[in-house]
Amino acid sequence: MRIIIYTGKGGVGKTSVSAATARRLAAMGYRTLAMSTDAAHSLSDSLEVQIGGTVTNIAENLDALEIDIIHEMETRWKDIEEYVKIFMESQGMNELSAKEMAILPGMELISALFHVLDYERKGDYDVVVMDTAPTAETLRLLSFPDVSQWYMTRLYGLFKKLISLAKFTIGRFLDFPLPTTAVLKSLEDMNLKMHEVRDILQDPERTTIRIVVNPERMVINETKRAYSYLCLYGLTVECLIVNRMLPENVDMGYFSEKLNEQKKYMEMIHQGFDPMRMFHAYQMPTEMMGPEKLDALARTIFGDTDPSEVYATESPMKFGTEKDHYVLSLKLPFATKGEIELYRSHDTSLIVQVGSHKRNIDLPLVLKSSELIGAEMKDDTLKIKFRREDKDER
Repeated sequence: MRIIIYTGKGGVGKTSVSAATARRLAAMGYRTLAMSTDAAHSLSDSLEVQIGGTVTNIAENLDALEIDIIHEMETRWKDIEEYVKIFMESQGMNELSAKEMAILPGMELISALFHVLDYERKGDYDVVVMDTAPTAETLRLLSFPDVSQWYMTRLYGLFKKLISLAKFTIGRFLDFPLPTTAVLKSLEDMNLKMHEVRDILQDPERTTIRIVVNPERMVINETKRAYSYLCLYGLTVECLIVNRMLPENVDMGYFSEKLNEQKKYMEMIHQGFDPMRMFHAYQMPTEMMGPEKLDALARTIFGDTDPSEVYATESPMKFGTEKDHYVLSLKLPFATKGEIELYRSHDTSLIVQVGSHKRNIDLPLVLKSSELIGAEMKDDTLKIKFRREDKDER
């Protein structure tokens, strides 16, 4: 199953591009799902079809879904929701507030990822086109498999300790309900599924990111930062969609200043992102809603090509050897040396932080007992060096 994830700054036209891509793929015969993970859904508006929290067929070969966290909590997360609600009520919170608190931060993000996992297992679709929230929220979504595993492992361990403690105290000192076996099972299943989700997201043959950008300075700068963070999380950015470009033959009188700005900003985009594959969407300032406009947008972007094509498969993270040490190479375009911090977490993992974004990297077995001896930025790649014990022994 092919997964295409569109991201970018708010207002750049991600939803229109996602919907246009999905319609083109369905017309080409691919079983296609258009999925929205943005809490402020606009996929329904773009497609001009009412979509909800369950899969809706809207055309031949084309289904659509807008993640509804209330629906997800009442179905997928029922055991966890019920336990959190009972726990909050035990601490004096009223029933309505407790029900609201049961919707834990990030549950809608996990739901979206688990839907993808379900479709992968069942083979329901050939392509899933994901329309995401603005960049910052999308980064939370795509980093969630790494982060959630850390939290889930510890939360599951904490609950098991509480249950063991209760057996000795017979509940005399506990003034809150203990999690049931069903809750623990739900947490354990969630943790196991996250491993599978991470494998899918980090496989460039299956999953790639497409960043939608406008020829505007603020959008370009945010796109550069997003590109660095996506690489940090081990995700492959395969192309840019430069959206809302004015055609060159537009009336120069009225649009001359805007066209001159566009030319300047396109030079910035090329300087920053070449040789990455780029597509251009030429359009006049207008709402791109409805089948006809979306199909026209798809023709503008992709021409006669297949939008499901994989344009890049290079992983941003590689392991190798150099001289007398092992090297973990992590592509971090646009990141500066001063933004990067490294932490060794026990022997099993390495924490890499770029600005406010952090990733916990599980090290391969050969590196778990190797000493971290240094790191350097070379071009746009962070090279992290580990001592090779076998070399020292010779």
